[in-house]
Amino acid sequence: MSSSQSNKTSWQRIARRIRVPLGFVLAVALILLARPSWQSLLLSLPLTAAGLWLRGYAAGYVKKNAELTRTGPYAHTRNPLYLGSILIAAGFAIAAGRWQMVVLLVGMFLAIYWPTILSEETFLRATFPGFDDYARQVPRLGWRLTRPHFPDVQLNSGGFDPGRYRHHREYNALIGAAALYAVLAIRMWVGSSAHWRV
Repeated sequence: MSSSQSNKTSWQRIARRIRVPLGFVLAVALILLARPSWQSLLLSLPLTAAGLWLRGYAAGYVKKNAELTRTGPYAHTRNPLYLGSILIAAGFAIAAGRWQMVVLLVGMFLAIYWPTILSEETFLRATFPGFDDYARQVPRLGWRLTRPHFPDVQLNSGGFDPGRYRHHREYNALIGAAALYAVLAIRMWVGSSAHWRV
């Protein structure tokens, strides 16, 4: 392995480890930088709700490291959990009402999530022989409108499992999003109250 490949692999490993803690750091930055309005909060809701739904839907299908999931949302995009996270982040960037948040979130995606996705694909390719065929038919982060045909996968196999949703604790994303909206609403209300007192 060359030095550049080794550095790339090392960064992918680091990115996988720090992506969740860095998400909390970005949430704090969003709260500190935000200048929300009722309009920005309302405009953000469809994107955030779509992201939460997609993450929850995907969590009920995926069996991490146990099988190559190709049903449910995984028949349309290879990374529905990350796509859901991108939609949620875009929603909160709008809610914050600050363009700086867009720059921070794009930077985080390019520096952290993109290497993580590539690293996970390396693992899947090495673990599941059918991954290359799957990757040829299903986009990495885009959305395929029609379901591809995989001869070894029945259309009605691998349905949504609420127990899997709970096992992956995806409800935490919903709780976190609700808490963040509450904080932004309080911040907006406190800011407008201070403005009226002046």
